[in-house]
Amino acid sequence: MAEPTILVQAEGGVTILTLNRPRLRNALNRQLRAELLAALKAATQARCVVLTGTGGAFSSGQDLADAGPLDELDLERTLREEYEPLIAAIADCPAPVIAAVNGVAAGAGANLALACDLVIAAESATFLQAFTRIGLMPDAGGTFWLPRQVGQARAMGAMLLAEPIPAAQAADWGMIWEAVPDAEFETRWRARAKTLAAGPTVALAAVKRALRASPGSTLPAQLALEARLQGQCGATQDFREGVAAFLEKRPARFRGA
Repeated sequence: MAEPTILVQAEGGVTILTLNRPRLRNALNRQLRAELLAALKAATQARCVVLTGTGGAFSSGQDLADAGPLDELDLERTLREEYEPLIAAIADCPAPVIAAVNGVAAGAGANLALACDLVIAAESATFLQAFTRIGLMPDAGGTFWLPRQVGQARAMGAMLLAEPIPAAQAADWGMIWEAVPDAEFETRWRARAKTLAAGPTVALAAVKRALRASPGSTLPAQLALEARLQGQCGATQDFREGVAAFLEKRPARFRGA
């Protein structure tokens, strides 16, 4: 039996999905993509999902050795059938998804991280839009996420020049949430995941939905979406608990409904 390429660990309300091909810097092969998609779809009870990597890398991107003969390669099919469902599963997951980037995130591996809701990186990590180095253009959602995160000029430079972007620079650009000293990295992302898992799940899901809809929305449509989602939040026990905690000057104890 093949070794699992995704390790799944549940800790309270947090589900940790670890890319597990350390000898190949967690390169994304067909097995890994299928197992990651299945794990994301199975995390229905998670209040927070964390995506990270084993060893010294988050992911080096597409496993070129897994692609088969170049004259038989159908990149469009691979993207449509294998990568698009992965990106959609992250975007559609109602729970917050954290990318805990422990090392290099390159190519499709970088864009898998950037698709997550919150990116926390070790200071030694780097992000690399490596595609043009092998005669390709960025994919796996990179041309969607990166210009929205850092602006057109920086996205264009990162993708045309294919130069590594250190985690601290990525944080300064707004590409990621934060870069953390390596010694504090795991403690930090675990604390962030625990905080989100203890939060008001309906409200957090609404935040994700509203912000992901915003780039393609008009102001009237976005205002209508806000009103609809806020109505749903206001009907929850978590809202009543949040107000009570505020008035009583104590931490809220959210139950997730």
